[in-house]
Amino acid sequence: MAPKFKLGIDASFMMEFDPRYTLKYPIMAEKTGFDHLWMGDHYLPWQASFQESFFVWELLAVVASKTKKIKLGPDVTVPIGARYHPAIIAQAVGTLERMFPGRFVLGVGSGEALNESWFWGHWPKWSERMDRLIEGVELIKRLWAEDDYFRFDGKYFKMGVTKLYVKPKKAVPIYMSATGRKSAYRAGRHADRLISSGNPQAMQEVVFPNFDRGARAVGRDPSKMEKAVLMDMATGSEDKILARIKRLAAGSTIPEMFNEGDPRVIERAGSKLPKEHLLKNIVLFKKPDQVIEAVDTFRKLGATQVIISEMSVEPDFAMKVYSKVCEYFKQEA
Repeated sequence: MAPKFKLGIDASFMMEFDPRYTLKYPIMAEKTGFDHLWMGDHYLPWQASFQESFFVWELLAVVASKTKKIKLGPDVTVPIGARYHPAIIAQAVGTLERMFPGRFVLGVGSGEALNESWFWGHWPKWSERMDRLIEGVELIKRLWAEDDYFRFDGKYFKMGVTKLYVKPKKAVPIYMSATGRKSAYRAGRHADRLISSGNPQAMQEVVFPNFDRGARAVGRDPSKMEKAVLMDMATGSEDKILARIKRLAAGSTIPEMFNEGDPRVIERAGSKLPKEHLLKNIVLFKKPDQVIEAVDTFRKLGATQVIISEMSVEPDFAMKVYSKVCEYFKQEA
């Protein structure tokens, strides 16, 4: 049976409008009608001007305690042995899932230099990071599954005798981040679900087909596996939106910046990007129909969840628009 279509929101940048960390907008996400709430897991922000580089696990726990049913998770955390050992992620999710059963999902990825390199003193190549990620996911799943002590003797992670005492009572789905051919294929082989970002053409021609190919290679039916796509959206005056993006996240659209550890350098690079480049990577809207059309483009290509990365300069108005969008897709379902 094909997964039911869902709408998610990444409320990370909305925290700039909530400096006292009341979590107004993440909590509002459930009342608005979103199925999932996602928040980034960063040590340093993408760009130095974004002052709210929070520790996401504490925020997710508080939001869960103040909501009833919305599913929550990081997009994405990085269990490759720099900031986090996979066993620590397994324990964190196990604890949260025990406290709030059935409400947590886990997004994982191979990471960016600005978050991970400072903990190693170097930055491994993508191939090593991906191998570490796959092995880390294997260890997480074993810690959740094994009832007794066991040994884990991987290439990167070795645990002589280990056991996770507080584990999820139900399986927690693991979404693996992938935006290219190789990463999408590996996500299909090793993860439960996909989380990606990019334009519709990339999803149709590269990411989705290779994810499906990886799933089939290990005997799984990709039509039953969820595919989530993150897309930037904003409302407000175009000039103010572009100024905000250049200040907070423009550099993240430059592939080379994934290997840059200094958010000040990333911000300078992003500030030089032309308007045309930035507008290719964001949906500007005033009315629900504009959001519905953009979301529906990905849905028709096979996305089972679209995650709105909220970049508006008018977040309260944006949430009113999203409530109508959520209502539309619930009626469609």
